[in-house]
Amino acid sequence: MNSTDTAKTPKGLFIRTYGCQMNVYDSERMRDVLRPLGYAPVDGPEHADLVVVNTCHIREKATEKVYSELGQLKKLKEASGGRMTIAVAGCVAQAEGEELIRRQPAVDLVLGPQAYHKLPEMIARASRAVGDRLETEFDTLEKFDALPKARNADGPAAFLSVQEGCDKFCTFCVVPYTRGAELSRSVDDITVEARSLAAQGVREISLLGQNVNAFHGAAPAIEGGPDWTLGQLCRHIAKIGGIDRIRYTTSHPRDMDDDLIAAHGDTPAMMPFLHLPVQSGSDRILKAMNRGHTAGEFHEIVAKVRDARPGIALASDFIVGFPGETDLDFEATMELVRRTGFAIAYSFKYSQRPGTPAAEMFGQVPEDVKDARLQALQALLRDQQTAFNADQIGQTLDILVTGKGRMAGQVHGRSPYMQAVHFDGPPDLIGQIASVRIIGSSLNSLTGEFITAREAAA
Repeated sequence: MNSTDTAKTPKGLFIRTYGCQMNVYDSERMRDVLRPLGYAPVDGPEHADLVVVNTCHIREKATEKVYSELGQLKKLKEASGGRMTIAVAGCVAQAEGEELIRRQPAVDLVLGPQAYHKLPEMIARASRAVGDRLETEFDTLEKFDALPKARNADGPAAFLSVQEGCDKFCTFCVVPYTRGAELSRSVDDITVEARSLAAQGVREISLLGQNVNAFHGAAPAIEGGPDWTLGQLCRHIAKIGGIDRIRYTTSHPRDMDDDLIAAHGDTPAMMPFLHLPVQSGSDRILKAMNRGHTAGEFHEIVAKVRDARPGIALASDFIVGFPGETDLDFEATMELVRRTGFAIAYSFKYSQRPGTPAAEMFGQVPEDVKDARLQALQALLRDQQTAFNADQIGQTLDILVTGKGRMAGQVHGRSPYMQAVHFDGPPDLIGQIASVRIIGSSLNSLTGEFITAREAAA
């Protein structure tokens, strides 16, 4: 085999992604950065020349899970004769830094969430055994400037990062320390990426940010003027040919301005679904969390959103057992859930994060109390989700078909309300928006009957 043939031999890339949609987007962009180096995705780490573990620090015992996985990868690396390169990326990498390399010497590279554009340079260093193996600088704008402008779309729905970082400093959260300060991309850069996705058949774009509705990106160069807000950006992207559906996540109640709320009503491409984390229904706990809003203010926002877009589905996040939470505080959360009504919600027990203010607070709640409260909250949320899904029976919904179903002759997709929907239909429906009559529901999905399809825009 000559040198030219060798250069064309693809190198296997396997990325394990944990955590939020932002990490999913970051993993996609790592593939884009590594593609010019000859890396191509493989099905498992055992076939990979480079394994990237893209980590999340939000959930309980996240660091321990990373070290457990690295122990398994070490065995694969030894079996490969040392050929495999192991990189740890994301928020655990940012938080742990050199400790990762010290505790697990099989790790070759450690890079924070703002440094993955430097992967090619770091791989070159590692191959020459020179230079630093650690990159954890907060340089968000440099990262976005360095990323390839074109992306390879993977299906008709795609994430698009528009904002990173957080200035809120909730007392339970590590994101400000692992992702850095809030920064927004320019509208021009976002537009280039969105048009590239649309040209590849993407019909739904989910705009991403740690506080996505805090977006304030530089206005288009042709217009100049003050920075744009998220509402303006959504209206702008809705004008791109081929983009039929727009979502955004994750938002914060403090940044739900009137223009963004109005955009839900005046921009049909914006899906009737809003994920708005509230965390607690107790004003006392919200203050201790440094959330910057009250339960009453949350209810006011919900009322405005529902006035602007009747029938919109709401999702939220909740933490139970925050330090100092009493039975009365927990009941306030239950009352907020009963009053609001959610299509889906995510709930977790509070867990201490080293370095966060809440980890040092008095009144840590016993585990058995947290368990009981979480079970009660999740039972209520399950009832609401089941009822919301059941209400769709008999309705005809527009479903963006994203892939084949598990059963022969079946396809699946997402409803405007983010529900998974399965129905019988030909595979050429993938990438199209199908009208589907809903005939059945469960806690996590809907089943339907195919009626007709809207052809993908040229």
